[in-house]
Amino acid sequence: MTLLKASGFDKLNHRIQGNTMSEKNKIGAKVKLVRENRKLSIEDVSERTNLPAEQIKSIEDGSLVPNLTPLIKIARVLGVRLGTFMDDDENLGPVVTKAQDKKEVTRFSDRGNAVNSDLDFYTLAQNKAGRHMDPFIIDIFPSSEEEIKLSTHEGEEFIYVLEGEVEIIYGKDKYELKQGDSIYYESIVAHHVHSHGNEKAKILAVVYTPA
Repeated sequence: MTLLKASGFDKLNHRIQGNTMSEKNKIGAKVKLVRENRKLSIEDVSERTNLPAEQIKSIEDGSLVPNLTPLIKIARVLGVRLGTFMDDDENLGPVVTKAQDKKEVTRFSDRGNAVNSDLDFYTLAQNKAGRHMDPFIIDIFPSSEEEIKLSTHEGEEFIYVLEGEVEIIYGKDKYELKQGDSIYYESIVAHHVHSHGNEKAKILAVVYTPA
């Protein structure tokens, strides 16, 4: 798997400082930078991912809160890890995240073309070079049944419920998990994770995507 060189991240950080992207999506500039470094057009990425070109453009310019599934597809086409879109400088040694450390939030949506976030991701392995797993603490906000859209992508996921209750649709099955419950599944099967009821939930999630 090809990773961005350090100079690329330096260039990216400089560009983001002057970027007026929405607070809802801070990773669009990184998606665009990686794509341009690969000398691929939006149309090239669209053709290889089977994603609409307008959706990719909206992710890059920050007008759309990205769904995790298209980001994984884009990362695969660009030859980088999903975490590349969330990292700054890479760390070759262990990455320690202290409880008191301020954690940067990355906002996603599981509702397709959404302009508001219902998933707040806090990465626990930011800047870890060459990692194959991405661990997150995720705040899941209530959403209506009409907004549920199943997604599928390569890899595996592990979820442990820290607070509240979540419902997971996995293929034709549904699983209700409470605090202390966990689930491990292959994400190639269509699935969706959402809070159960009208209360926010918090989970520990580990996402593995193959190289």
